[in-house]
Amino acid sequence: MTVSVRPPTQSDDTRPYHHYDDVADETAALVISSYSSSFGLASRLLAKPVRRDVHNIYALVRVADEIVDAPRPDQTETQRRQALDALETEVIAALRTGSSSNLVVHAFARTARRTGIDAALVAPFFASMRADLDCAVHDEQSLADYIYGSAEVVGLMCVHAFLSDHPHRKARYDQLAPGARRLGAAFQKVNFLRDLGEDAGQLGRRYLVGLDPDHPTEQAWQHWLDDIDADLAAAARTIPLLPNGTRVAVCTAHDIFADLSRRLRATPPAQACRTRVRVPGREKARIAAAAALRRGNPRVTAQAPAS
Repeated sequence: MTVSVRPPTQSDDTRPYHHYDDVADETAALVISSYSSSFGLASRLLAKPVRRDVHNIYALVRVADEIVDAPRPDQTETQRRQALDALETEVIAALRTGSSSNLVVHAFARTARRTGIDAALVAPFFASMRADLDCAVHDEQSLADYIYGSAEVVGLMCVHAFLSDHPHRKARYDQLAPGARRLGAAFQKVNFLRDLGEDAGQLGRRYLVGLDPDHPTEQAWQHWLDDIDADLAAAARTIPLLPNGTRVAVCTAHDIFADLSRRLRATPPAQACRTRVRVPGREKARIAAAAALRRGNPRVTAQAPAS
């Protein structure tokens, strides 16, 4: 009896790799949905290919942040530093090879290589994560450096993802980058205000210059909210320039944080240090629906996330 052996096709050869890629993307999506209701809601409003890339970016950000902010009880600072260094080394290697045994790193590397994210954006991010292990009290320069690496470069990475198929990527990137940086900075500063008491009490960190977590003055509180609102206003002027399929999502994220800014402004700083200010889930859904109407996509609907 003659046994016929069918030669492997290209589809047969690549199917296992495709499956691993899919699992990596699904892992990244699980990370963002588990950790952030606001970004999880906004990202669901992105066109599907861009949504995948944004999930892959934010998943890596979340994992690095967990290393420095949520160590295991028996983990020393030296071990946290080693874990962060190892993660950065793994990411840089994956940028070269396109793969990693770490699912989140693998997902990020595939997105980075496809969209043009390189070590020039990755290095400042890890520098800021490392600063959380080195710097307890910031001055103006160290704070600016920290915000750039921890938040502004993430906005720039997202712009790369937004423009991955654009025929004039470089020119459009240069046009959108300033607004993306301002939006990232606003997000970070809002979180600094929301977490003021926790950052100081549990992590021993003081980010915002002139704002004492133990005795926050109304003047310093309002100063930082004015700064945030200026960032949000600058970012809002860029949103109409974004590609189709991204405007509603970015507008939703922007407007949720604008609402947080308003709520923080109405909250006495001493109270805000004790209780984290939040936007209720139903209000987030209303904001998303309003953003869809303003940005010309009335068919977009959003489910209310858990508060």
